[in-house]
Amino acid sequence: MTTTASEVKGDEGTDTPYALSHLDALESEAVHIFREVAGEFERPVILFSGGKDSIVMLHLALKAFAPAAVPFSLLHVDTGHNFPEVLEYRDRTVEKHGLRLHVASVQDYIDRGVLKERPDGTRNPLQTLPLTEKIQAEKFDAVFGGGRRDEEKARAKERVFSLRDEFSQWDPRRQRPELWNLYNGRHAPGEHVRVFPLSNWTELDVWQYIAREGIELPEIYFAHEREVFQRAGMWLTPGEWGGPKDTENVEKRLVRYRTVGDMSCTGAVDSDAVTLEQVITEIAASRLTERGATRADDKMSEAAMEDRKREGYF
Repeated sequence: MTTTASEVKGDEGTDTPYALSHLDALESEAVHIFREVAGEFERPVILFSGGKDSIVMLHLALKAFAPAAVPFSLLHVDTGHNFPEVLEYRDRTVEKHGLRLHVASVQDYIDRGVLKERPDGTRNPLQTLPLTEKIQAEKFDAVFGGGRRDEEKARAKERVFSLRDEFSQWDPRRQRPELWNLYNGRHAPGEHVRVFPLSNWTELDVWQYIAREGIELPEIYFAHEREVFQRAGMWLTPGEWGGPKDTENVEKRLVRYRTVGDMSCTGAVDSDAVTLEQVITEIAASRLTERGATRADDKMSEAAMEDRKREGYF
């Protein structure tokens, strides 16, 4: 990566000759990871939901291979309870860049009787089987995910290249050392590797990078008026998934989303941040991670995320 004159002085105001800013260093690392996977694997795929982390990941992939096309297709596990604004953004982005999108539908598995609806209406835990079967059916050998170590303690345990066995299960004891950013992609037939180019990024890094690069996001990430109701300390959006109950009152509030997932378990936060600069200021002052503050599925147990990762979830 060529260093420009503007990069000589880092974000922290240092005068170290040829020092990259922290965002340039993170970008360079992620670009290297994408190119490494392209050289080591035969059928990689990028998980793309239309959420901010997957949007940044796709932006980095476009940069890594420009002016050529991205040599990977995209994969989305559609719970059937996704936010319409995010699905619209997903489809528009796929069309804009001429990409191929694979969709694994949770609703299809429910219709066939393979999966059953949960009493609480959330479908996030039901994503694992559609995801793993799609990986096996398409013979994907590397799957890019937007997980970051700052999000949640189970994700903090992951390497950048994280091996999954023939059942797509994760065994923390099979973690491989990654000294000097050397990544081991070796895997047996039927196994695959989950790849996390944003591992070392924080939520604040993501937002600062979005601002620097001028990346478009779904409007749901900025403050807007929305009908919501409170459950377990979170503001949830009413929907066909089963909310609200008779005792839960719907009200209109000015909110935005820090992370986007299944409507039944992704909460909004009170906010008046309508610009990137205002969002960055808000995030910098927060003492809660985005998942800790707004994802009910991570609160099911102390080890909820790690249990799901062992079964094949991201």
